[in-house]
Amino acid sequence: MVEISAMKTAVITGAGSGVGLAVAVKFVNEGWNVALIGRREEALHETLAKCGGDTNRVLLCPGDVGVLADVERIAKSVLAKFPTVDCLVNSAGTNIPKRKLEVLSAEDYQKVIAANLNGSFYTVQAFLPAMRKQNEGTIVNIVSDAGKQANPKAGAAYICSKFGQNGLTQAINLEEWEHGIRACSIFPGDINTPLLDRRPVPPPAEARKRMLQPDDLAACVWLVASLPKFVGIEEILVRPLGNKTS
Repeated sequence: MVEISAMKTAVITGAGSGVGLAVAVKFVNEGWNVALIGRREEALHETLAKCGGDTNRVLLCPGDVGVLADVERIAKSVLAKFPTVDCLVNSAGTNIPKRKLEVLSAEDYQKVIAANLNGSFYTVQAFLPAMRKQNEGTIVNIVSDAGKQANPKAGAAYICSKFGQNGLTQAINLEEWEHGIRACSIFPGDINTPLLDRRPVPPPAEARKRMLQPDDLAACVWLVASLPKFVGIEEILVRPLGNKTS
């Protein structure tokens, strides 16, 4: 049996459902430790169960990534338990039903920016020092194809947050390569996750079957993280083939 201290560690935001949950299960199955970050503690316990229930290898970190104090507290607990942080996956995100500019409120705009963009920045800043110290690390930002080309269904706040998130990826690659740290933006099309329920008109079950599934994104994240450390994938654009809604 491999000692816990000898295993690599992934920190995953939005780990209570959707892509974050799928990424957590994938990394545990590949032999990594994982730290699960999410706002709903009960959802993190469900993810823990799907990861096998081993609390030696899986750390629950309830908190809101859009709140700096929460991220700082979580980072301390993660670094106290695991000797390294080898991969950070920013998959937490949100959107709102009233998303068009004519109905978008300043409060809802700030809520989306806080979760999608500020949360990614806070977690990156929290774990970069540990990655610099070990001279190695991978950061994966789950963006959206709306962060590469705006689309009418995403809404202005979401689009702004996702373009910013991709800019953060580019900044990491510009500034941190000399410390052995690489970053990737993954731009998925429609994914069958609970976030779809926040659309003004949620898509029906039949349409969701033709979308990307969370496991598809987990496979992309694993590809980025598992390649040799001198190999960097800066962008992945992934869409469901033949899905007219994407």
